[in-house]
Amino acid sequence: MKVLVVNCGSSSLKYQLFDMTDESVLAKGLVERIGIDGSVLKHEPASKDKVVINADIKNHSIAIKLVTEALTDKNHGVITDMTEISAVGHRVVHGAEKFASSVLITTEVMQALEECIEMAPLHNPPNILGINACAELMPGVDQVGVFDTAFHQTMPKHAFIYGLPYEAYEKYRIRRYGFHGTSHRFVSKVAADMMGKDIKDVKLITCHLGNGSSVAAVDGGKCIDTSMGLTPLEGLVMGTRCGDIDPAILPILMKKEGMDADQIDEYINKKCGVLGISGVSSDFRDIEGAAHEGNKRAQLALDLFAYRVKKYIGSYAAALNGVDAIVFTAGLGENSSSMREAICTGLEYLGTKIDTVKNNVRGKATEISVDGAKVKLFIIPTNEELVIARDTKEICAK
Repeated sequence: MKVLVVNCGSSSLKYQLFDMTDESVLAKGLVERIGIDGSVLKHEPASKDKVVINADIKNHSIAIKLVTEALTDKNHGVITDMTEISAVGHRVVHGAEKFASSVLITTEVMQALEECIEMAPLHNPPNILGINACAELMPGVDQVGVFDTAFHQTMPKHAFIYGLPYEAYEKYRIRRYGFHGTSHRFVSKVAADMMGKDIKDVKLITCHLGNGSSVAAVDGGKCIDTSMGLTPLEGLVMGTRCGDIDPAILPILMKKEGMDADQIDEYINKKCGVLGISGVSSDFRDIEGAAHEGNKRAQLALDLFAYRVKKYIGSYAAALNGVDAIVFTAGLGENSSSMREAICTGLEYLGTKIDTVKNNVRGKATEISVDGAKVKLFIIPTNEELVIARDTKEICAK
């Protein structure tokens, strides 16, 4: 069985084609600048040279068509024709309370996704476009939606309700949902396997750290709390997102800067975070470089980020009533030894200590705590695409 995994952004499309007999990746790629000048498809077939295709890619339908042509091309393709693809799995950002697990996409599901747009106006529309484009180009092929929010639907009510009048939840479903769920779910299972334990028997704190960042408390394989909220804005300071702030700041800034609702929304989502603090970049690699050269604001951004992660780890250790392991994943979590060390220094009270020699590694699944530590520290590269492919296979095989 071959499964195509699709992740549509507002102007991009990532894809991977899996052969599920051995879960190998036959090809992967990225379409960038959809609807923008300079659009391009970068196609990477397994055991073949990477191919760059420049084209006028006006919309997601054209992007999907180019992907199908690349996958079946005589020179750089990996399948004879599209009938070899049994199903398509889609990453969908927001499923609200409607979806607690992955689902086969139907007309009713599409209607529900439309209803979730107001919860994720930047993410759900391109997800829907990708589904529609695949349906148009691959009629009759099963499609599955895998939701960022689904893993967090096990949170107890006291963890997801805001301190607003309860009617706000009843009328508008304003509550904490959480994101990066597919990543937290994947690394939780791998961590349990690395410990030689059943996931039902371990308590984990998973740290998905990158331009978008979140922390989750996972008890027995189920999420009991996570740092992101109604939207991906809540929680940690991120690349351009402010994270947790006093809500009274917003009307103050709106009055002083003359901003309306749309402008303040763009401000807190795209101009804050480590970009706003450092004044350098939203990319942690650039900020680390600037800090190394003596830029004090860059160093402040790094210190603040590490401190916020450490606070969430401490609070989730309390929520879990103890922790067996802490996991680092995603771009920053997997690749920045200095950030991992900064976060872990001061967590010795939990019964853990980072091994600086073991920690000197990038993007490799490994334990980085000292030998014999009560609480293990792990780096585990995430693989959300594989989770989507597995869920798609399972659902379509029923």
